[in-house]
Amino acid sequence: MKMLLKGEWISTDKTLEVLNPYDSTVIDTVPLATAEMATQAVDFAATYDFRLTAWERYEILFGVQKRILEREDELAHIISQECGKTLKDAHTEVKRSALTFLFSAEEAKRITGEILNVDAAQGHAKRMALAIREPVGIVVAIAPFNFPLNLVAHKVGPAIAANNAVVLKPASSTPLTALKMAEIFLESGLPPEMLQVIIGSGKEIGDTLITHPEVAKVTFTGSVGVGKSICAKVGLKPVCMELGGNDPVIILADADLDKAVPITVEGAFGTNGERCTSIKRVIVEEAIADRFIEKFVPATQKLVSGNQLEDGVDIGPLINTDAAIEIEKRINDAVAKGAKLLCGGVRQGAIIPATVLDNVPLDCDLVREETFGPVAPILRVANYEEAIKVANGTEFGLQSGIFTNNMDLVMDAVKRIRAGAVMHNLGPGFRAEHLPFGGVKDSGVGREGVKYTVESMTSLKTVVL
Repeated sequence: MKMLLKGEWISTDKTLEVLNPYDSTVIDTVPLATAEMATQAVDFAATYDFRLTAWERYEILFGVQKRILEREDELAHIISQECGKTLKDAHTEVKRSALTFLFSAEEAKRITGEILNVDAAQGHAKRMALAIREPVGIVVAIAPFNFPLNLVAHKVGPAIAANNAVVLKPASSTPLTALKMAEIFLESGLPPEMLQVIIGSGKEIGDTLITHPEVAKVTFTGSVGVGKSICAKVGLKPVCMELGGNDPVIILADADLDKAVPITVEGAFGTNGERCTSIKRVIVEEAIADRFIEKFVPATQKLVSGNQLEDGVDIGPLINTDAAIEIEKRINDAVAKGAKLLCGGVRQGAIIPATVLDNVPLDCDLVREETFGPVAPILRVANYEEAIKVANGTEFGLQSGIFTNNMDLVMDAVKRIRAGAVMHNLGPGFRAEHLPFGGVKDSGVGREGVKYTVESMTSLKTVVL
């Protein structure tokens, strides 16, 4: 495939092979951009004259939503091939992204300001003031590999809705989906200066993009280290940083295990566990820990791992073999420190089967760091108070879940868990595209969720008449 620069699909001398993580076969070859091309992309975006009306932006985004659904099979196949998630999960992502673009289309018509009472200040009775919202300008969007369509949609859709121009840098391991999305945008009538997609490493083109003086906002999803580096380099530009999580689910003694178990299975192992809202720590009250395990392990063992493109497969390969080796290393380290391996844990190439460990020590990397894979470490606690302490015992604070029928404890947990969201009788992975999404501590700054992203991609201007 070619990349989209200055309204043209171009090739370059330097290319990158996009690999299927299951067997390392080459799916396609894409061009790599230079720092000079990154500058050209921003300069071209700066030629956008903000001429599109709210209605026109609505029509374009609605058209994108419609075309994505029409091409669901094609897009799902590309997603599954390049990032390793199962076809079932890829189809879910395509449907979610269509909804993200639909919400973006609707929000394009809802951007409003307000009338201010100037006469609240003495001596200004004959004046009127307005606060209006206008686009910030050029948005640089840097997207991760694990949701190559929907996490791109959460950046590009709201930016277009707010009438901004976007320069998108998708993950180098999963660029094909973003390029197809750009193709759909152009088919839907988007002016070419409003969206460009260029491919390359952060070292090669990332710094050029984020530090360009014409760039007004940077939105990034990825690792803490890269996020902090971006923030240090962009200065006073506004940013949205979605930097991952170490998300807990708390299962108390009165929990309905028939509900908690299947939700925890999906939350820990869905999309290969490669999502920032996957259940990373299963915190179970000691009184029911054995009963929970008796139900949880057999349910986990039913999951089939293998070729993500085959029917009936629940867990595909991680994004590459190195990622799987790191997960395997953390599993072995936890076992060496006293954890008990209940199922899974044996790597096959880039595949880690669904893995459950019991009595996992709190000081091992498996639970201290964000473990991006299909692993469910069980942490036993004596009571609710200890559960809250363990849940908060991390540098991350993205989302969380708690299973209990005691509403007093639910309301207490809402106040005390340091995270961007608390889910009752749900896992931390619950997300609806229009709800605010983001975290505290090392999980980042800012919020996504279409309405909230649109607002953050506008700036207020005061007008006095």
